[in-house]
Amino acid sequence: MLGTASQVPTRHRNHNGYLLRWDGLGFLFDPGEGTQRQLILADQSMSGVHHVCITHFHGDHCLGLPGVLQRASLDALPHPLQLHFHESGQPYVDRLRYASIYQERARVEERPFRAGGIIAEAPTWALSCAPLDHTTPSFGYRLEARAGWSLDPARLAARGLRGPAVGRLQREGFVEMDGQRVSIDEVADRRPGQAVAVVMDTRPCPGAVQLALGVDLLVCESTYLASHQAEARQRGHMTAADAGRLANEAGAKALLLTHFSQRVIDEQAFVDEAAQVFGGPITAAHDGLALKLRG
Repeated sequence: MLGTASQVPTRHRNHNGYLLRWDGLGFLFDPGEGTQRQLILADQSMSGVHHVCITHFHGDHCLGLPGVLQRASLDALPHPLQLHFHESGQPYVDRLRYASIYQERARVEERPFRAGGIIAEAPTWALSCAPLDHTTPSFGYRLEARAGWSLDPARLAARGLRGPAVGRLQREGFVEMDGQRVSIDEVADRRPGQAVAVVMDTRPCPGAVQLALGVDLLVCESTYLASHQAEARQRGHMTAADAGRLANEAGAKALLLTHFSQRVIDEQAFVDEAAQVFGGPITAAHDGLALKLRG
């Protein structure tokens, strides 16, 4: 958690910024103002960032982009940096990328998308987005590992499978051994893929549910308490109770609340409110918080 404030940063909360490390890749969501420094405080380097995903172009979600991109150039980032955003944000990306003078040495690959769906993928994971309901075009993100298999050493040994045969089994789903065909489901158990959803500024909406379905962790805005629900709806936000209902409806395994208003003093009130409608683990985010997903 690089930053957990909403529109106005505080002495203890920076503007938004969320870094997800995933099998050697780094996905940076919504680099708000000060993200470059927050990365340093979190002992994370730009060399560990491969994708930057922007939900929308309100300043608290994107004003750190110039610093992040210029730091990538200063460090001569050795790999391409993919920048994901809705196509309506192209004019803002154009301005933010060249907000000041610098020598551009990083290879930034812009990946604007038009609608929801898978926007980047690899053999082991997929990054998708879905539209949210804010006061300006806004999209949430879902990063999901593709389902796989957990091989059982005892069953492999019983069928005489080892070395290159195991590799072929994993690649092709079956292998021929001594005239017999062995399929992977005979010697392995199905392993569901892990998933994380990032749902920022939005009213409750179908897109948020789509993103959060069955995720291991839902990172969700909870700008207000239910006592300010009218204000939340007017400004295109969710309350802690809304976040709890979203996690419950989508079957999320854990909920991380963030994007707190400057007037928030006691985050426990947000946890307590969400807990009234969601029975899973709930955490109130703070700057510097690091969570690990267990496989």
